[in-house]
Amino acid sequence: MFVKNRNKEKCKGFTLIEIMLVIALMIVIGSISVPVYQSFQVKNNLDVATYTIIQTLRRAQILSQSGAGDETWGVHIESGSAVLFKGTDYASRDTSADEVFEISTNITSTGITDIVFSKLLGEPQTMGDIILTTSNNDTKTITINAKGTIE
Repeated sequence: MFVKNRNKEKCKGFTLIEIMLVIALMIVIGSISVPVYQSFQVKNNLDVATYTIIQTLRRAQILSQSGAGDETWGVHIESGSAVLFKGTDYASRDTSADEVFEISTNITSTGITDIVFSKLLGEPQTMGDIILTTSNNDTKTITINAKGTIE
């Protein structure tokens, strides 16, 4: 008769304690990474909003310089968007030519809101700063000078 030696057999699988340790470790890592990711996302949204507004301003300036539509072009900045418009001001613009660019709603804009560029010269009628601020109080400033340089 053949008898099995139970000591030589190896048990396979995980114990309850090992599983609980792995779950606890995953919870700790997850709770640390979520705030870091949210902070990164807010900063990324600020960078994207800054880039979007700068490119929209440059597009309006180029359209004005080229005399597109035989009209001046400008940008209106409001909560959640930047609007490229055709006309001497936002209120009396040609709405059929509007181009709307989305901006994160977590970003607030202060400073100048309407920038119109002169036809052919591309000089802004309004100079100053556009200050973008996040919910974390991170800020970026876009400056438009008298010659139309956008920084």
